[in-house]
Amino acid sequence: MRAAHPGSPPLSNTRSSTAAAEGHLGHVVFIAAAAAMGGFLFGYDSAVINGAVTGIQHHFGVGNGETSLVVSAALLGSAVGAVCAGWLADHFGRIKVMQLAALLFFASGLGTMFPPNIVMLGVWRVIGGIAIGIASVVAPAYIAEVAPPAVRGRLASFQQAAIVLGIFISQLINYALNQAAGGNPNDHLAGIQAWQWMLGAETIPALIYGLFSLAIPESPRYLISSGDLARAKKVLTDVEAPGTDIDARIGEIQHVMATEHKPRMKDLMGGRAGLQTIVWIGIGASVFQQFVGINVIFYYSSLLWQSVGINASNSLLISVSTSLVNIVGTVIAVVLVDRVGRRPLALVGSAGMAVTLGMAAWAFSYRVGTGTNAHLADTQATVALVAAHIYVLCFAFSWGVVVWVLLGEMFPNKIRALALSVAASAQWIANWLITVSFPTMSDWNLSATYVIYACFALLSIPFVYFCIRETKGKSLEEMG
Repeated sequence: MRAAHPGSPPLSNTRSSTAAAEGHLGHVVFIAAAAAMGGFLFGYDSAVINGAVTGIQHHFGVGNGETSLVVSAALLGSAVGAVCAGWLADHFGRIKVMQLAALLFFASGLGTMFPPNIVMLGVWRVIGGIAIGIASVVAPAYIAEVAPPAVRGRLASFQQAAIVLGIFISQLINYALNQAAGGNPNDHLAGIQAWQWMLGAETIPALIYGLFSLAIPESPRYLISSGDLARAKKVLTDVEAPGTDIDARIGEIQHVMATEHKPRMKDLMGGRAGLQTIVWIGIGASVFQQFVGINVIFYYSSLLWQSVGINASNSLLISVSTSLVNIVGTVIAVVLVDRVGRRPLALVGSAGMAVTLGMAAWAFSYRVGTGTNAHLADTQATVALVAAHIYVLCFAFSWGVVVWVLLGEMFPNKIRALALSVAASAQWIANWLITVSFPTMSDWNLSATYVIYACFALLSIPFVYFCIRETKGKSLEEMG
């Protein structure tokens, strides 16, 4: 047996220290993963409607106009939830607000499964949207407040990973339920139509999210703000690296909270344009991210592919494959964003989206027939499918991740939180505009609709080149 070096700790102590550190990290990872279930439900609830759209239309006998209002209703709820989430979390705690979101997700899943009419379906979609908005704010904030600095970046990426995973799982479940029911969303499975099962399946991850929220601690920052220093000390002892001076960490948090500036709208004002230039750039980035039409793929792809002659089962299978590509692209972005930089990824992604959207527009221009008789020739159908997958990949490795990274970095410290919320609100509004307009626009001219999306992708290139500063490797303080 090899003897320990003189002065070194005993091997048994070293092993126990290593085991303790691994156990500590595992505990922190579980906490972050449990909180990221909110992101999973964010992605799931946002995209699950995709598989149910045609089933809803046939069941209620409604057209594209009513359908677009039902699909986009969740986005209006999301804007409300996002605005209220911060106030709720500060007054009632992060965990209680997570539990509220879980309850709303569960209620929405149950309500959309058994809607008596199209109006009530829209109402339940709004409630689900409120939960999305809450989850989009509370989960990343909680993870940032609980995670130790050494692993904060990696744990923060759980939220984005959970969102794209939720999108993928929702499409996979939609396809599986559709196949089990007989290949049509209006076919029955155990006496209930397939589209109803698709929407109702959300109750399961909502229940898991609620149970997880009972097993994780409250944010130490909230506990300190509410004067519960004993519980805050216990939470910090559990999550901070072994050997950390917990009393010093509490003092640091108290100092930051006492001195931090809470921005007001007047802090964003400046110049003739009303808002500071950097705020307009953040709003522009958010709007471009949505105006390239990405959520058409995630909200309407089953309707889109059926409108060019692909049957319901195959259209749902395409939704699964594009969601899988979305995951791959997100992983690429996470790997490259700190190595390559934000601007290069955004520029390459914009060029790729412009080309592939143009290819799709060309292919869709060959659509013949209308309604259930519409179809594309084999060549154009192949081009459209390949273009759609490459387009999703280009978005996922660039604008899908880069915009959120930039919004967290590009604003000066004094206005960061408020400016980010303004830019995020612009993103929800832009998302709603694209979502509510697509069905009507596709009825008007599907090819021209994709030409418009391609033009926005093309315009995003000079926007990035002339307006976006590279933030790779810079501290937040360097941003002003």
